[in-house]
Amino acid sequence: MTWRKRALAAGAGIGVAALALTACSTAGGNSDETDKAVTDTQVTIAETNEFTSTNSISATGNLDINSKVAYFTRAGFYYIDDEYNVVPDESFGKMEKVSDDPLQVKYTLQDGLTWSDGEAINTDDLVFGWAVSSGIFDDATFDDEGNVTAGTQYFEYAGSTEGLKTSKITEVSDDKLSLTVEYDQPFVDWNLNGLIDQPVHVVADKAGVDQEELIQTILDSPRGDVDAPAATNETLKAAADFWNTGFDMTSLPDDESLYLSSGPFKIASWEPTQSITLELNDKYTGDLKPSFSTVVIRFIGDPQAQVSALQNGEVDLIVPQASADTLTALEGLDGVKVLQGDQLAYDHIDLTFAGVFAEKNVREAFLKTIPRQQLVDSLMKPVNPEAKVLDSQLFIPAQSSYEAAVAANGSDAYDEVDIEGAKELLAGATPTVRVMYNINNPNRVASFQAIQASAAQAGITVEDVGREDWSSQLGSDIYDAVIFGWTSPGVGNGTIPQIFASFGGSNFNQYANAKVDEIAKEIPVTLDTDKIDELTIEADTQLFGDGYGLPLFQSAGLEAHTDRIEGITYMGNQTGPIWNFWEWTVAE
Repeated sequence: MTWRKRALAAGAGIGVAALALTACSTAGGNSDETDKAVTDTQVTIAETNEFTSTNSISATGNLDINSKVAYFTRAGFYYIDDEYNVVPDESFGKMEKVSDDPLQVKYTLQDGLTWSDGEAINTDDLVFGWAVSSGIFDDATFDDEGNVTAGTQYFEYAGSTEGLKTSKITEVSDDKLSLTVEYDQPFVDWNLNGLIDQPVHVVADKAGVDQEELIQTILDSPRGDVDAPAATNETLKAAADFWNTGFDMTSLPDDESLYLSSGPFKIASWEPTQSITLELNDKYTGDLKPSFSTVVIRFIGDPQAQVSALQNGEVDLIVPQASADTLTALEGLDGVKVLQGDQLAYDHIDLTFAGVFAEKNVREAFLKTIPRQQLVDSLMKPVNPEAKVLDSQLFIPAQSSYEAAVAANGSDAYDEVDIEGAKELLAGATPTVRVMYNINNPNRVASFQAIQASAAQAGITVEDVGREDWSSQLGSDIYDAVIFGWTSPGVGNGTIPQIFASFGGSNFNQYANAKVDEIAKEIPVTLDTDKIDELTIEADTQLFGDGYGLPLFQSAGLEAHTDRIEGITYMGNQTGPIWNFWEWTVAE
């Protein structure tokens, strides 16, 4: 069993993504106010991270801010509401299960949909999206370092390809408005595969291939087989090579095709390190039309600076990291509404299964020194007095199977700091551990400092390799352990295949466990939710037994907005409060 190396992802738990990328859908939904008046009004939002890509589902573009810009600018078959329901958007199209055996799903686009450059949105875009998110043509073999030794890896998709990679496109209508996807096996998350991705006419053009030839290649080519890899398909490889990084950017390109829109807004301008401005997309004909004309997203990393900007009227909405100081500052502001709740996110420390942590004894010793209760007491309880140490990698306390998982998974081995136990496992060794984290995140800084001090008592030297660009280094060899966070969309079952499987698109630590891989393949084709929970608990137990790392705490959610916006509700997933921006009313 070998780890499959992926390109460095930027999103892992800065908020999002990766967990969220089981589907290609962004904004979508139904509204009773399709003809509402739009006023010349601006909404300004503060976000922590800088925009980096218009491809938020690629390994290098998987960052929370990229997903949020996509939510404003890309349409799809559904969205997720604040009760974590999958809500169809029939103004974009319909996604219907037309058969159970075999599982068949029909996608039908509304007639007349276009990208912001006027080019039609049709089944060519869906066929290409299917190729990206299914990983169906990959036939690569990887060595222990994650390098390709045979075959080809095409699209570096950040999400899980399980389920969709057992499918095929069986019908495409002549008018290019509908197609049918047929699965070889049941797939529990079929309704989260929205297919729509990047504009294929742009990908084909930039890759230097003919669009019709690319689509026919996708429809006609056989599935990849790692046991009998085929010669590289040059048409597909050219498209994949561009898709993987071609939409990444450090400033707004002169070429507008690199930031096209299919949603209510489109990118108008971008001042790097400062802000990005979105304006209404006049080609959008769907139901999610907002009542305001402009969105400005300002990049403000410091939570206190976000509060100050809100207080000074510079921004209308903030989602700062929750802390006692931030909450106190917000509660004293006039004309500001504060919303709190649990996030579908958790902080954790992951160990790289190489170097100093190649030996299980060293992994376990280090984990025994991590002061999880201290972190909860100092970082979470001031915001949420009921906060507790998180004792599962795969469940949060609100889920019904959390207690059963905790009882079975072996997390009790790390209930308390055990310096003597760590020393015994080390048997006189004094390892050095390089720990990476986000130096601009106060909670991560505090977590690092507490871990460093505690580990020193066991003779472990913790070297500080924290950095501002930590996310771009995920999967690299500059660290041995990393402190960060994952955020869930609140729907679907893609976590294990995406993060913990050796072949997962967001496996950054060279973890490989045959049983976990087996579970990662079984869950997507399992329809019995009780069985899924059983399998998930088993995987959770494997993770603790292997010394994968430790969950620290579930994040507390905090949103605040001025009273000039009405209609904002608390949302605990990676989309946050913008989930229903089309329902907001904004005072001029």
